Amino acid sequence: MKYKFLEHTADIKFQAFGKTIEKAFENSAYALQEVMTKKIKIKPVIKKKIEVKGRDKEALLYNFLEEFLFLLDSENFVLSKINKINIKDNLIIINNKNNKSSKDELALKVIKDGNKEQYNHNKEYKLIAEVIGDNAENYNFSNNVKAITYNSMFVKKEGKVYICQVVVDV
Repeated sequence: MKYKFLEHTADIKFQAFGKTIEKAFENSAYALQEVMTKKIKIKPVIKKKIEVKGRDKEALLYNFLEEFLFLLDSENFVLSKINKINIKDNLIIINNKNNKSSKDELALKVIKDGNKEQYNHNKEYKLIAEVIGDNAENYNFSNNVKAITYNSMFVKKEGKVYICQVVVDV
């Protein structure tokens, strides 16, 4: 099962699944597409590259799904399929003394050199995806999705399966 819809009083709630976090995010996009287009088959005509960041996995998922709403509103782009998706996490080190940030290689070097300044360690997640879709004007559907919400949202791994839960405001 790629995704399933759950009961919700006013909005639409779904869970998407995958053996990898990338697959779970991909299936979340397909669930959102179904909510938006009501299972209309979209032709794979236009390629786009999506890049989003998030401070945690939930923020990354939110930004990823919100990008599809933005693309529909701004460019009339509707998703057909996802060719590639890659999620990376980067450790960001912030030097509290002079507020300079650096990637983990520099941070490891600074710590290794014996510098005893205080550092904050933050993770930042980045998603890059290649998606294919078409011009929404070529199809007859009415998108009733107003927004992605953080309400009840989670991204977690249970056993060998990643689960993403999302509520969309309709």
